[in-house]
Amino acid sequence: MRCRYLIFFQYAGTKFSGVMKTPPHQGGEGVQNFLEDAVRKLRPVNQVSVSISSRTDTGVHALCNSAHVDIQRKDGRAPFEEDVLVDALNHHLKPEPIRVIRAHHVPGDFNARYQAVSRTYVYRLATGAPHITLMPVTESGLCWSLRDTELDVDAMRRAATVLQGTHDFSSFRAINSETPFKNPLKTLDVVEMQPGTSFTQQHFYRDIQFWELTFKSRSFLYKQVRRMTGALVAVGRGKQSVSQVGELLEARDSLLYPQNTAAPPHGLFLTRVEYREADLRREQQHTNVDT
Repeated sequence: MRCRYLIFFQYAGTKFSGVMKTPPHQGGEGVQNFLEDAVRKLRPVNQVSVSISSRTDTGVHALCNSAHVDIQRKDGRAPFEEDVLVDALNHHLKPEPIRVIRAHHVPGDFNARYQAVSRTYVYRLATGAPHITLMPVTESGLCWSLRDTELDVDAMRRAATVLQGTHDFSSFRAINSETPFKNPLKTLDVVEMQPGTSFTQQHFYRDIQFWELTFKSRSFLYKQVRRMTGALVAVGRGKQSVSQVGELLEARDSLLYPQNTAAPPHGLFLTRVEYREADLRREQQHTNVDT
């Protein structure tokens, strides 16, 4: 009996070439490479393919990404219980900074990518350190350290409201091979800036202020979150006005996005992928992908 699972997993993206698997000749490895290797070590009889819901690039982290995978055990054995599968995969993922956090049996036609109803990203900023070498070592590769001691947070929040809602975000996407096939019309349900937290704030000798930019939508364009973050930070630094963000959005032209403005990848976290409960229910007649 082949069973389909929805798995949620997290990873520190620093060492990976993104979440998607990388062909051997390209060098580097994606998180998907390691997930598929872990599933193969369970010795399923079917060909292994882990279908990732949400693409992240080199250096981007995830506290919660998701994927679906089919597993058929040999000799007609019963499907893995969900908690057993989580433990088994994590055993085979060691010592990589990847962890499966939960798994669900789902219908055989469930698709982790296309049935996701929302994705939430958080970008972490830090101010107060004149140089990155003066940041707490525990925050290395986990936030964007800005040399500015202060940001115009009110202006950044006003600019965030310009981006919220349904718009053509062509100006905020980077060009790649998929660009002609992606609809630039997206709805941002949440764009907000709030003070962030860190263990080091109470114990570090330097006063570091953390901020979190949160973006929620059903889907995003290539590098959209990093480019929106960069534009908001430019407003906070006084290098761009709120009205200029609106003009850039209205221009709908990725070539007009200012060079060297996009935020670096290491401050970005995918924090949540959501699904409708009804889509996760596994009716008895839909248990199998095939038998």
